[in-house]
Amino acid sequence: MTGSTATTGGAGAPAPAKDRAPEGANGKGPGFMAGPAGRLLGLVVALGLLCIVGAVTAPDRFVDIDNVLTILRLAAVVGVVSIGMTFVIIGGGIDLSVGALVALSSIWATTLATQQMAEDFHWIVMVFTAIAVGAGAGLINGIVIAYGRLVAFIATLAMLVSARGLAEIIANRRTQIVQDRDFREFFGGDVLGVPGLVIIWALVSVGGWILLNRTTFGRHTFAVGGNAEAARLAGIRVQWHTLKLYVLSGITCGIAAVMLMARTTTGSSTHGTLMELQAIAAVVIGGTLLVGGRGTIVGTVLGVLILITLGNVFVLNNLSSSAQAVAQGLIIVLAVLLQTRLAEGRGGGAGWLSRLRTGRGESSSGGPVAGGTPAGAVSGGTSVPGAPGGDRPGTGTTH
Repeated sequence: MTGSTATTGGAGAPAPAKDRAPEGANGKGPGFMAGPAGRLLGLVVALGLLCIVGAVTAPDRFVDIDNVLTILRLAAVVGVVSIGMTFVIIGGGIDLSVGALVALSSIWATTLATQQMAEDFHWIVMVFTAIAVGAGAGLINGIVIAYGRLVAFIATLAMLVSARGLAEIIANRRTQIVQDRDFREFFGGDVLGVPGLVIIWALVSVGGWILLNRTTFGRHTFAVGGNAEAARLAGIRVQWHTLKLYVLSGITCGIAAVMLMARTTTGSSTHGTLMELQAIAAVVIGGTLLVGGRGTIVGTVLGVLILITLGNVFVLNNLSSSAQAVAQGLIIVLAVLLQTRLAEGRGGGAGWLSRLRTGRGESSSGGPVAGGTPAGAVSGGTSVPGAPGGDRPGTGTTH
């Protein structure tokens, strides 16, 4: 814990990290496709192939600029929610309530009382209301999971049902119309031909990338998701950080609700139906590990574009939504299988996941992590050689 590296004196002593090359299952270094750049390149190729298929099967309609803008508008709302989901899953959690929180936020922001306040002051009241409702629900999720130690799957599933039901009660199962014209014009307009919703998604994505890769918050997220016990021993307040992750997810749900309100000019308890599945699918396709500890914002953005483009190709070719659902399911399964294969290729025969559970002190590239550095910041090792891998809040085991 003092930052010292392994000694190299006697026979059989472990070599320093810089002297050990990462090995794959075949004794060679991990291939290019097993690295972050390789995974992102694979996603770009997959998206390109989808575009080629669309251009060949529906040449007049797919390449039309209006169709491209439609894809981006549809991707924007799911994309914002997926940014928050990326943080939660990298941190070792899951959030099944995001779709219901989008609905609840849109309903609360379009009630008569809220819209009257917006008319008296400014439409920004509706925006603050939606974000506050999402953040508040995320706070409840975080408290129950981090401090109540309820399994994240169960806690967010309960929030999904409760939030959707509350939205129906508030709206009396009616669709609420957005009356403020300035609100609709601001969020529904274009900037240099680019839809405002797409610009919001881009800003949220850039902000998420900076937060994940250039701040202490991001490093702590990787550490908590990779190995919560190692993160705790390194001085990270794991429970407090877990709570903040769910609040962040709730905030992105509030932003997505505002975007849906602008796109549909309504608030509805049916908004966001099955959006949690779309967000999780996009995050997984983008290369984020479901067990936590690894993921990228760029991968998530590409995953969203792949999902939405796939759906667009199906629609343009008059294929049923059922066939589209089957295709999405197969893509998710293939993405997870590919993750597993690449992880095993980077970590030898035992596989990355087994090292995560046994805590051998190795980085995601297979080499050891210097003492005193939480390996969870990269993958799933522990900074203390021989120390057990810890459970994170919401995984069902307490310490």
